[in-house]
Amino acid sequence: MKGTEQIPERYHSSRGKIQAGQVVSSGTSGSHTPRAAYIHVPFCAHKCGYCDFASLAGSDHLADRYLVALEREMAMRLSEPRPVDTIFIGGGTPTRLDASQLARLLSAVAHWFPLDAGGEWTVEANPGTLDESKVEVLHRGGVNRVSLGAQSFHRPSLKVLERNHDPEDVPKAVDWVRSAFDRWSLDLIFGVPGSTLEHWSNDLEQALALGPDHLSCYGLTFEKGTLLWKQQADGAVHAIDEDVEYAQFAYALDRLASAGLRQYEISNHARPGQECRHNLVYWSNAPYFGVGLGAARFVDRVRAINTRDLMAYLKRVEAGDDPTGPSEQLETDEFARETLMLMLRRTQLGVNRQEFQERTGVSLESVAGESLGRHIQRGNLEDDGQKVWLTRQGIFVADMVLADML
Repeated sequence: MKGTEQIPERYHSSRGKIQAGQVVSSGTSGSHTPRAAYIHVPFCAHKCGYCDFASLAGSDHLADRYLVALEREMAMRLSEPRPVDTIFIGGGTPTRLDASQLARLLSAVAHWFPLDAGGEWTVEANPGTLDESKVEVLHRGGVNRVSLGAQSFHRPSLKVLERNHDPEDVPKAVDWVRSAFDRWSLDLIFGVPGSTLEHWSNDLEQALALGPDHLSCYGLTFEKGTLLWKQQADGAVHAIDEDVEYAQFAYALDRLASAGLRQYEISNHARPGQECRHNLVYWSNAPYFGVGLGAARFVDRVRAINTRDLMAYLKRVEAGDDPTGPSEQLETDEFARETLMLMLRRTQLGVNRQEFQERTGVSLESVAGESLGRHIQRGNLEDDGQKVWLTRQGIFVADMVLADML
């Protein structure tokens, strides 16, 4: 669920997921205050073999201490509550917290990031860690959207991915979520070693049978340093044939479109009005707050990422020190190219020339006129004079198109 090695991790293609808060993007010019906030919860029952996010298993005993640190970091960064339009709590597995811990987290987030009327507040959940009491806590705490990590309904695929839930856990979790939330979504992964087009089509049918208004379909990537990457290097696991993976991706585009779920971003499909508003912040390259282990943030064109070392994070915050790791002030050209690459992921909106110039201060042609012309000629991009967007052909070679924009 990550990006390829060809381009920075923040520009994940159809083969990967932009995880909220892990995407390192930029904001508009000046001192524009972010209207989105990401909060990271790193705890998991098991570290999945494909995962390279800031997550860890076997550390649940540190959860209460971590929640205190989160509250302190929010106070340190904000000094006063900052109203936002979208909130996303990701991980890790936020629902790994018990009900009382989850309630404490939501209370702290609601205090420091009060959600404006009509705003969107999403929490990621694992079907294996969700129950009725936690759904009630989420609903009572102000959450109005839940993202369920189903990944597959095929038991052998779940085993390869080292997911700690069973296929039957997904519809059970959906029933609980549907009883409390109008907005919810499912995540699926294609390209899993050993999977076939038939396995993938069955996954899609079982997902669609649950009636989601939003479905994310990510291509599995062997991220360097993960257990899955090591297993591939040792010959214990083999990636599926590229033609099969292509067929799985193509099938998803056609089947979901026929079901009324339009592709609005390379890996995401939704009924009109059901798009994930928080992730659209990243894909428009707007500013956002980020709090917690490994979380990224962008304020005033300064991009920064917190340390991914849990003990280092806890000790720094407890001592009143900043847990920030790498940080970078973006120059105009780099910011403009990032904006172009992220906006191109939006398969419906694409890159609007006026919006691009207002956000970056430069014209689209001055940033990548030659590259745009080349890919328009090749049939990877379409241009109607007002905006540029990926064609269906371009979606399948998005890695190459986006990398060329650098």
